[in-house]
Amino acid sequence: MAPRTPPPPPADEVEEHILDIDVSDEMRNSFLEYAYSVIYSRALPDARDGLKPVQRRILHTMNDMRLRPDRGHVKSARVVGEVMGRLHPHGDGAIYDALVRQAQSWAMRLPMVDGHGNFGSPDDPPAAMRYTECRMASPAVAMTSSIEEDTVDFRPNYDSRELEPVVLPAAIPSLVVNGTTGIAVGMATNCAPHNLGETVAALRHLIEHPEADLEALMRFVPGPDLPTGGKIIGLDGIRDAYETGRGSFKMRATARIETIGRRKGIVVTELPYGVGTEKVVERIKTLVLNKKLQGIADIKDLTDREKGLHLVIEVKNGINPEALLEQLYKQTPMEDSFGINAVALVDGQPRTLGLKEMLEVFLAHRYDVVRRRSAFRRTKAADELHLVQGLLLALLDIDEVIQVIRTSDDTAAARERLMSVFDLSQVQSEYILEMPLRRLTRFSRLELEKRGEELQQTIDDLDQILADDARLRAVVSDELAEVAREHGTPRRTVLLEAGQLPATAAVPLEVADDPCWVLLSSTGLLARTRTAEPAGSGGPGGARVQHDVVVSAVAATARADVGVVTSAGRVLRLPVLDLPLLPDTAADPHLAGGHPVAEFVALSGGERVVALTALRTDGPGLALGTRDGVVKRVNPEVPSKDDWEVVRLGDGDEVVGAVDLATGDEELCFVTSDAQLLHFPASSVRPQGRAGGGVAGVKLASGARVVSFTALRGDDAEHETVVVTVAGSSTALPGTESGTAKVTPFVEYPGKGRATGGVRCHRFLKGEDTLLLAWVGLGPARASAASGAPVPLPPALGRRDGSGQPLAQPVAGCGSPVVALQGPRSAVSGPEGVEG
Repeated sequence: MAPRTPPPPPADEVEEHILDIDVSDEMRNSFLEYAYSVIYSRALPDARDGLKPVQRRILHTMNDMRLRPDRGHVKSARVVGEVMGRLHPHGDGAIYDALVRQAQSWAMRLPMVDGHGNFGSPDDPPAAMRYTECRMASPAVAMTSSIEEDTVDFRPNYDSRELEPVVLPAAIPSLVVNGTTGIAVGMATNCAPHNLGETVAALRHLIEHPEADLEALMRFVPGPDLPTGGKIIGLDGIRDAYETGRGSFKMRATARIETIGRRKGIVVTELPYGVGTEKVVERIKTLVLNKKLQGIADIKDLTDREKGLHLVIEVKNGINPEALLEQLYKQTPMEDSFGINAVALVDGQPRTLGLKEMLEVFLAHRYDVVRRRSAFRRTKAADELHLVQGLLLALLDIDEVIQVIRTSDDTAAARERLMSVFDLSQVQSEYILEMPLRRLTRFSRLELEKRGEELQQTIDDLDQILADDARLRAVVSDELAEVAREHGTPRRTVLLEAGQLPATAAVPLEVADDPCWVLLSSTGLLARTRTAEPAGSGGPGGARVQHDVVVSAVAATARADVGVVTSAGRVLRLPVLDLPLLPDTAADPHLAGGHPVAEFVALSGGERVVALTALRTDGPGLALGTRDGVVKRVNPEVPSKDDWEVVRLGDGDEVVGAVDLATGDEELCFVTSDAQLLHFPASSVRPQGRAGGGVAGVKLASGARVVSFTALRGDDAEHETVVVTVAGSSTALPGTESGTAKVTPFVEYPGKGRATGGVRCHRFLKGEDTLLLAWVGLGPARASAASGAPVPLPPALGRRDGSGQPLAQPVAGCGSPVVALQGPRSAVSGPEGVEG
């Protein structure tokens, strides 16, 4: 039976041990202990290897696990467990976060961990450590290289069962190259990343010139080089940070303005360090919803692994993308600040370091590492040479060595006899006793002699390094150069002085409603000019046509709409701002940079664009002619919808030409396929509403059709206008026959009344029975092929009913090099119009 527990003594008999402690002293001591723990064991990096304790323990553990770049990946959870169980007695979440950060290329300028799996993004967290895998990246090998050669001190871990390095050998200046960030108690650190090649160049210069000042070092390290690229604006804060350890600079996204479909767009390819796309998108959406940011039509994040960061911001029509981009810099994280506060541990004490101090601390560490490594290697080489010398002595009389060993009672006696007979040391004797017999050959003797010479040379070289500081510095410099060659990458961040930024403050957000011209070319390109009179001889596009010709042009303003007249008798509304701008210096109206009609208007099958109209609500209106010889003047009205009919067409009929009338006194001109030309005053045609079907314009012979319709001012018809006719065979495939062309002054053709047959304008040669193309307008006439290449025309000397001259190639369109600003002078070039 178990003995009974005696009852507790009465309360008044219990001895009390209460210590009176001052609360302020206890709080002070406890807070200091906590602060020291955070500063030295968690938050601040060591200035020598640039690593915090958890980062150092991760790399050291992975090195012990032999997770080299040439080995396979292992689960991240395995590495985290090893680090937590052996060296870092903290939460696994903190360890995994540190491991993940060392694998993220957008966080580290030189990642130390090679991650496999989802290691997150600037906006998203990584997958759990049970899903991801990791191994050492090649720079991590340089950080831990020669750690087993007594290059750094070791100390007991948290439970004194193992040893951990106080600092890594660190062949890479990680504090400068990768930077760091951390919040301790009463202090914090924030160092910017830099380019490895530039940093190594500065280190090597400092090795050769220890008294170099900051200005000399900044010639090699002009500023930070951020992992995400971008731009740094203003370098004054950087110089302050390099001098005092404290400073700030502005980071700006890299963006360009592109044409995206029918709109301008801002394409962002690089963001400031630490800023993700989702953060930018969310901020833009908030500003747009609060109506603090205008002009954005859409925003798309097209980022992927192939093309990297690709954020597309579509700009509304009528908004200057340059001014909008400037507002995005001011109101969103596309421009951000980075504050440098370079605090690190030096000799166990937190210090604020400038650029030169950080480089000097790293160099002092590398000198110590190389010196200790050299001493270790010398000792190891000397020990091996001692053994080789003993073997060589034994091989001089190998038979006696064997006899001594065979006649000895035991190993101890054999060792003592070898030491006395051959004057060997105990280590040499032990080595000979343990040596395999196969090494006792003549060939082994040659190998031993060669090995002895190599060891002696190694010892001599190491002695020079240990004895000569200049040789030591040269070794460190050469090793740094090799590190830069192996791991260096080109600079990613562009450095700009504040004065190098383009002056965009004066650019208005909205595009001004300036006068311009809208142009349609014979190859179906649409464009607009920037001003009312671009470079040239007074008309849109200039004085001379090199290739492609303008077949229709209307005056407008940048924020207005124009109409597109189609062969189906429809007018489609077209915003001028949607059209691409011609260069201001364009000398030719070939619409370089123009876009196809199909990008702006939707056409049905077989429908073609025949002309442009200015959409006026006053004046004499629009005149148009059809394939069946119908003419119509449309009352000037513009419905609120985007497309409407302007003529009621008969079966099989279509519009072949349309012109805005300026005064109502113009001459309307038809040219038919059987080479008949008729012109009559526009005043003889009564205006009709949009539903009207028009009136008879020209009397057609059986089988004939209208190939050209235009309107001419009275003074132009008398003096400058020419008629171009191209004849060929009706049986030839369209666009395959060159035909014959004739250019005749318009004054050769007398006017006749509306609805008559007109007069002959071209005499057909043998094999010709139709006009392939006709054009009436201001001379000199220009012609182009379907490719836009120029086609030479004969001089304007032809008779009214004469025959044409052979052409070099088929003509697709004709036009005039000058389109007057006062009003329309020419219309569509031929019966085919422009395909959508």
